[in-house]
Amino acid sequence: MDADADAETDASAETDATTMGRAMTDPFPARFLERLTDAGNRMGGHPGERRAAELVASALADAGADPRELSFPITRWTRGGAELAASASGDDPGREFEAVGLPYTPAGDVRAPLVDAGRGTPEELDGVDVSGGVVLARQGSAGERHVHRMEKYGHAVAAGAAAFVLVNDAPGGLPVTGTLRFGEPGAVPAVGVSHEAGERLGRYAADGGVARLRVEAETDEASGHDVVGELGPDTEDCVVLLAHLDAHDVGEGALDNGCGLAVAVEAARLLADRDLDRRVVVAGVSGEETGLLGSRALADSLDLETVSAVVNVDGAGRARNLKAYTHGLEAVERVARETVEGAEQPLAVEARPHPYSDHWHFLRAGVPALQLHSEPPDDDGSWGPRGLPVAHTRADTLDKVDTRNVREHAGLCALLVDALAGADLPRVDTDALADRLREADAEAGMRAAGIWPDGW
Repeated sequence: MDADADAETDASAETDATTMGRAMTDPFPARFLERLTDAGNRMGGHPGERRAAELVASALADAGADPRELSFPITRWTRGGAELAASASGDDPGREFEAVGLPYTPAGDVRAPLVDAGRGTPEELDGVDVSGGVVLARQGSAGERHVHRMEKYGHAVAAGAAAFVLVNDAPGGLPVTGTLRFGEPGAVPAVGVSHEAGERLGRYAADGGVARLRVEAETDEASGHDVVGELGPDTEDCVVLLAHLDAHDVGEGALDNGCGLAVAVEAARLLADRDLDRRVVVAGVSGEETGLLGSRALADSLDLETVSAVVNVDGAGRARNLKAYTHGLEAVERVARETVEGAEQPLAVEARPHPYSDHWHFLRAGVPALQLHSEPPDDDGSWGPRGLPVAHTRADTLDKVDTRNVREHAGLCALLVDALAGADLPRVDTDALADRLREADAEAGMRAAGIWPDGW
């Protein structure tokens, strides 16, 4: 009996080694990323998003996944111009700063005092008078929990801000972008600026300075497009593998989330040749950058009671080492560690739950969730949740991609999906999940962002 078990283990290891070998020698991810980053504006509802969906559909068809399109209504946001000028000591704003509108900013024209709110946490906002002001808030948090920009914006609006300026926390001269709300326009105009601009604006604010902010933007009703295919046996229950295909329009979206999408699509190609225990639903979803809209449509289209796990590839392939967000789920973490370490690869793990990526609509419904991200082997803590310093800036371009990372993470992703398809994971206790988010001091921020679930 032990000999039979050893033989089965050896056969599995050989299959895993074959999968990793195929991943590391496949030219597909590089070609896919070249075409994806040539697609143009991939914001939800824009032409480049539709072209990205067609690329995913073609790749899934080649893998035998029989893809279909899932369309859903969205409020499409279209960027216009943005102008920001400021000065110290209450003089007329004269110095101009490069700025980019944040998705779902409304159009507006505001002249008001500059108010430096530090990191934009509730405690910092309580310490200054922001009513009627142009509020300056830096990315990130001084504590352990990352404070999302949506939370900062929501708190600032609630405190009476007339406008909002988000400051990139990474030096390098690049204005940063990111959505303000989940799928709906914000209440006051908002822009992103560079770290360096933020430093000068902070000095102006300390001297009683004023700012003039003009933003042009439009919203209209449109459609977003997911692509959904299936692999493996025709079982009732399934594992969902997804990655978002949309991207911010200021760059090419090569890292966020071109790499993650290439990892997921290549993983699907590899899974097509593996003996899966459960059906695998593979999806490229849209609208992540503007509020997890495509993953919500996907979740709504499925019977979530039959989804045994979801693997969300958002951030994998950007850096050398794979990182797993396990949301405090011990069984998910155990599978992730055993699988990746069994392939003799390093794995970083973050156990704290978060709601700001496409696993959220599944996790909040009780589906065990794993998000795959990445980090450098020598990370000193500055890499951050977005993969600093270029994600969400115009420097997110194809030349930043190391396809070696994409190929390796695709192989590991395939092994992880296969392992989860063979595991019987316990459902997520959503009351315990809510408690973990409260323990992480997430509730107030999620409420400010408008995403704390009703009834929790």
